[in-house]
Amino acid sequence: MTAATTSPAGTSTELRGGLGQVLLATLASTIAFWAWMSISPLQKTYATEMGLDEGQISLMLATPVLVGALGRIVVGAMTDRFGGRKMFTIVLLLSAPAVLLVALAGSIRSFPLLMLAGFYLGVAGTIFAAGVPFSGAWFPPERRGFATGVFGMGMIGTAVSAMFTPRLAQDIGYLPTHLLIAGALVVMAVLVWFFMRESPQWQPNHEKLVPKVIGALKLAVTWEMAFLYGIVFGGFVAFSTFLPKYLTTIYPDDVDALGAGMRTALFAAAAVVARPIGGVLADRFGPKVISLVSLGGIVSLAYIVGQQPAEGIVTGVTFILMAAAMGLGMGAVFAWIGPSTPKEKVGAVSGVVAAAGGLGGYFPPLVMGATYDASTNSYHLGLWLLVLVGAFALVVAGMLRDVGRKGA
Repeated sequence: MTAATTSPAGTSTELRGGLGQVLLATLASTIAFWAWMSISPLQKTYATEMGLDEGQISLMLATPVLVGALGRIVVGAMTDRFGGRKMFTIVLLLSAPAVLLVALAGSIRSFPLLMLAGFYLGVAGTIFAAGVPFSGAWFPPERRGFATGVFGMGMIGTAVSAMFTPRLAQDIGYLPTHLLIAGALVVMAVLVWFFMRESPQWQPNHEKLVPKVIGALKLAVTWEMAFLYGIVFGGFVAFSTFLPKYLTTIYPDDVDALGAGMRTALFAAAAVVARPIGGVLADRFGPKVISLVSLGGIVSLAYIVGQQPAEGIVTGVTFILMAAAMGLGMGAVFAWIGPSTPKEKVGAVSGVVAAAGGLGGYFPPLVMGATYDASTNSYHLGLWLLVLVGAFALVVAGMLRDVGRKGA
């Protein structure tokens, strides 16, 4: 009996049902991401009703991202100790009041309260750090790129928010829209509590939080993957957050708020589809080569965006391809973590790396707002900075050691 449970066949039997568990985690992540990104699609409404300038808009958009980033360090480490089921439930339940606070701030047109609400709303973005170790534990090491890639599709919540939040606000009203999002979070928390279960391979790690995080920070792989993820996921978060603002500013005669929401939804969907593909390809060919392809694509496409081509097919295709390149990179980076990290530290390392990705999405909107040139209606400088940072990341990735490939 013991031999059976330690053999590959026994492990496969033990992990039966893993895909269903990962899909449930993906659905929960989708709802949380919808809440996390619920301010961005309505940024033009807030700006108009509250009289916000460029700096205030950028800060409003970036605040939930910052908290969601830093909070992932704690949530990732706590998932190692308490498990995904408990952490998913806690994050979902804590996020619902944050959405209601956003609704109150918008209703009374209070920018300070909206900033406070956005800070609290960042809790929803921490769910990613719970899902990576939870999902990875349900699959053998050679298929964890696939597992984390599928879970990463929960980013579609960004597209859901971009597409439906402004439409719902228009059709049923601002307050009912936020009540709906908060209700979805609570319902999802109930589903998680009753139907999610931990992998038989998962074992709680009772090491205290601070030593756990310090231990993760002592690993070279943590810093390497944090830097790369800060580019690929940070770029995705930054564009998902700032794209409606960018499109309505650069192309005011061609793109309205609903059109910008649709374009942002397509951007997010392209990254979501590409993410599991990146994980699968990383399992097959190694994460290094997929990361190089991803970063090369980001650099090239960011250069094209920086030229501010006329609104139309070129801009649409360019943003979609950029999102796909980012998605490939996200899948590859997390496929890189599992085989390179001690099993008991995967949650802590994932939390730190995920936090770096969130931080990577925090600064670009602030930079874009600070470098906006009103005289030429241009974000050239901010986009050039993305090109330069992406090129540097490409060099760094090329210098890192790859991990073994499936079947190698």
